[in-house]
Amino acid sequence: MNQQNSNTIDIASYIDHTLLKPETTKQQIYKLCEEALSNNFFAVCVNSSMIGACKEVLKSSQIKIASVVGFPLGVCDTSTKAFETTRAISMGAHEIDMVIHLGAVKAQDWSYIEKDIKDVVLAANGNIVKVILETHMLSQDEIKKCCELSVLAGAHFVKTSTGFTGGGAKKEDVALMKAIVGAKAQVKASGGIRDYATALEMIQSGATRLGTSSGVAIINHQSGQSGY
Repeated sequence: MNQQNSNTIDIASYIDHTLLKPETTKQQIYKLCEEALSNNFFAVCVNSSMIGACKEVLKSSQIKIASVVGFPLGVCDTSTKAFETTRAISMGAHEIDMVIHLGAVKAQDWSYIEKDIKDVVLAANGNIVKVILETHMLSQDEIKKCCELSVLAGAHFVKTSTGFTGGGAKKEDVALMKAIVGAKAQVKASGGIRDYATALEMIQSGATRLGTSSGVAIINHQSGQSGY
């Protein structure tokens, strides 16, 4: 799926088409899903209350539904995150994007962080779990430790950002995260990815998934560049 040549790369297959704003309506989610179908995106990423609307549109497709957990702050307790995960999976989510507890990271409460992730992984019952780090709020050492603990806890991805705290993905952070997780997990770049050049830069830095609300514009730009 993931080819690194910019002339042949299928960026659509990397994209989690995302709409998480609190004012989002069901009609907007229907549109999101129709765009995902039209462009053959990998997944849509929504709040759990919108999983049912996604299923209505995507039920006959291969497009995955990702639901956020502990979003956007990550500071609800672990049992709440686990319950959210169980509920989201039961409603039809295929993937879970959970937010790490930044206060616990800053306090270096690593046992809490590991258990927080592990309990969500267990609740996901084999479904993909991505751990959102908010890299722009972390030091390099904190990013490294969070990546190491995410792998240890069984998460499948580490992810840069929620996009709700003023920062976003940087290629340097993506490269660092990939260097830490290696082949044991994947990296999702998210936050501020609004154009083709940035999307390509993230992929070339090691991301295998992109969280963006600008997927259609990115694909249209790639089509123009490639002459499709």
